[in-house]
Order: sequence, then structure tokens, then C-alpha cells
Amino acid sequence: MQRAKLLPLIVACALFMENTDSTVIATSLPVIAQSLGEDPIALKLALTSYLVSLAVFIPISGWMADRYGARTIFRAALGVFMVGSVLCALSNSLGAFVGARFIQGMGGAMMVPVGRLVILRSVQKSELVSALAYLTVPALVGPVVGPPLGGFITTYFDWRWIFFINIPIGLIGIVLASLFFEDVREEDVAPLDIRGFVLSSFGFASLMLGLATGGRHLVPEAVSYACVAAGIAALAGYWFHSRRIAHPVLNLSLLRIPTYRIGVIGGSIFRTGIGAVPFLLPLMLQLGFGLDALQSGLITFVSAAGALLMKTLAKTILARFGFRRVLTVNAVVGAAFLAASGLFTPLTPHWLMLCVLLIGGCFRSLQFTGINALSYADVSNKEMSSATSLSSVAQQLSLSVGVTIGAFALETAHAVHGGAALGAGDFWPAFALVGLISASSVFWMARLLPDAGAEVSGHILRGTPPSARKATAEAIADQKPLE
Repeated sequence: MQRAKLLPLIVACALFMENTDSTVIATSLPVIAQSLGEDPIALKLALTSYLVSLAVFIPISGWMADRYGARTIFRAALGVFMVGSVLCALSNSLGAFVGARFIQGMGGAMMVPVGRLVILRSVQKSELVSALAYLTVPALVGPVVGPPLGGFITTYFDWRWIFFINIPIGLIGIVLASLFFEDVREEDVAPLDIRGFVLSSFGFASLMLGLATGGRHLVPEAVSYACVAAGIAALAGYWFHSRRIAHPVLNLSLLRIPTYRIGVIGGSIFRTGIGAVPFLLPLMLQLGFGLDALQSGLITFVSAAGALLMKTLAKTILARFGFRRVLTVNAVVGAAFLAASGLFTPLTPHWLMLCVLLIGGCFRSLQFTGINALSYADVSNKEMSSATSLSSVAQQLSLSVGVTIGAFALETAHAVHGGAALGAGDFWPAFALVGLISASSVFWMARLLPDAGAEVSGHILRGTPPSARKATAEAIADQKPLE
């Protein structure tokens, strides 16, 4: 097999394991909670701890690959992910499970950027596009396969096998990486911003721990408040620190670029609402409607299928209408379909649920595609690595915040309604709240200029002089910004 095909396949297998693992767990949360003897809402910590771990370690993954070699770090990432998987499978308490998920996140944070780096530096430029195309497969197929797979394993076997199946995949990945990866590294590596890393990682982890444990889960309420205060103080310290050094671990000055700022902040607000769905939907279907894990997975996977379908249409839509119109209108439409999930009842036909989730997945995918493309429209090549790190951290944190807000709304509704166990009527306030949060991102998207990101989207405004139309078309064809 040609090297240009083999390397991406090895990386893609690792990324598929990671992407599938996250969606598998979301489907199995109610059963895991029952096995651990915990309130199902408390399992929000299993999702947030993983996402926070990604946010903490993604910014230094590129530096570690440059410093110690991409092959070394990629194999280490697989090893850490496998250790976390085994610890998850052996967990018998909420604290142990949350800690194991954090370790899993450490490995997952290194897989994506380091795997991409291996390909970028090992494959000839003429084969780069086809090589990178393989990396989109795990992100698209994993969320489609994950829910039914998790439901099947949980229903007919044991939820712990969800984590054990990662071991043979990881071992194969380590062997293949040892045989076929070059240990590429940089000769001149900028010093790591250790103080910035400590401040930002402690700040993110402490803040999210405090918010996620606010419902008196895992730690006393006073400890939750203290964690929130400590996290805010550490992040404030990082903000002052980052302004005084040349190479901060997270370059906040990039937020001065209007399209990047709107893409990151507006995108994070929209993503916050969407982040609650993998937590709320399986709980509603299983605890509220009485479905088993497999039935739940066979419904929830449809959103990812809709996202996969939209990937073929997004470029054409953005070229036709431009970023501003698409992102403002679509923010409201996508949020409406998110909130509509709260209208489901135990009597709602499954075909209607599938239609709502499929169409909603299409609109959410269009929004994410547009946001991701817009964010880098005006970022220079020199700043691209820093922009990617900051954007990735914002994405993971917004998803974590979404889970926390969704869980808080669910707990509040349950307390108001009363009852010993969660019921179907407890979920609609949570879906309504996260839908409103996603919809509020429209106020950021409306700030875009009519021609924002035109070089990327290919959208040409009416009334544009022919010479400018020609220049824009040539720039798009050359895949470079206008001079």
C-alpha cells in the first residue's frame, strides 16, 4: 500500500476509536449510572471531565510533537488513552470513573493534532489533499456508528466492554505507528509557556469542576464554590500573563481579528446549546420514555447522519448566500430544531423523532461548517497553529459548559416537579433553555459584514464591480486571500 494511503489510515483508525468512544458512552450513561449506584445526572461529570482534559492538553500537543517527535507522542497518546479506557472499565465509583475519563482525555488530546502533524510532514504535497481526506472519515462516521454500537453492547453484554474494545485497536495502532511513522520533529522549538500552561489548565479544570459539581455531586457545595473562584482567579492571571510574553500557550490577541472573534465566541455560544444534546437525549429516551440503550442509540445516531449528509451541500450553500446570511438565519433554525426535541413525548412516533433529529443534524452541521471556515478566513498562515489551538480549546469548553447547563436545568425542573425518579416532563425545560442559548448566537453572527469571509465562501455580492468579481474568483481558485 502506498505511504500516502497507509499513514492516514493508521491515524484515522486511532481517531475513529476516539470519536466513537465519546458517542458510545453518551448512549450508555443511564446504565453506567445504575451500575455505579449514582444519580444519572451525576454522570455529567464523566462527559465534562473528558472535554476539559481535551481543552487542557490540546494546546501543548503540537509543542510536544515538535520537541519529542511525532511518532513518540502519537504512540504515547494511544497508550494513555488505553490506560484510561482500562481504568474506566474497572471503575466502581463515580470519582474513579471521572478520573479515568480525564486520563482518556489526555490521550485523546494528543491523537488529533499529532496525527495530523505526522501526515502533513510525511506525505508529499501532491498527495496531501487525498491523505487528509481520510482524516475526515472518523469525525463523520464515528458519531453515526457510536450510539447504536454503545446501545448494542450495553443492552446485550456489559457497559464495561465499551472500554475494553479500545485495547486491541490501540495496540494495533502502536505497532503500525512504530513500523511506518517517521519520528519527525522540529530542530528549533520555541520554549513552552509553562507558567501560562499551569495557569490556563488549572483555571479551566478548576472552573469546570466547580460548575459541574454544583448540584452537590462528588464534592461538597462549598468546595464547588471554591473551585469556581480559584478557576476565575487563575484565568484572570493567565490573561495578564499572556500579554507580557512572546509565545503564550493560548494567543488571546487573535481575538482582535473580527471574523475570528465572531467565529470563536459566537460559535462557542451556539455550540454550548448543542453540547447538552448527547447528555439530555439518551437520558430522556431511556429514563423518560422507557426505551433500552439499543433503541435509544438507533434514534440518536440520526443527528450525526444528518450532519454527514450536509457536508456535501455546505460549500454550495455558503457560496450562494455568504457567511452572514447563512450563520444568522441558520443559528435560529438549528436552535429551533434543538428545542423541538423537548416536545417529544413517550407517545411521539419514532419516525417523527428521526425526522426532527435528521433535519436538525443537517442545520447544525451547516452552522459548524460555516463557523469553522469563517474563523480562519482572515488568519495568516503564521498564526494558523495558534488560532487552531485557541479555537479547539473554546470548542471543548463550550461543549462542557453545555452539558453542565443542561444538567442544571434538568435538576431544577425535576426538583420543581417532584418525584423520586426523572420523568418525561422534566426534560422539556432543559431543551428549551439550551435552544435559547444556541439561538442567542445570532446576535454575534449579525455583526458580520456582508462580504465577511468572501474569499473562503466564494460568495460574491450583487453590485460588485466585474474587476472585483474576477479578482475574488481567481483568489478562490488559487486558494489564497486577496492582496
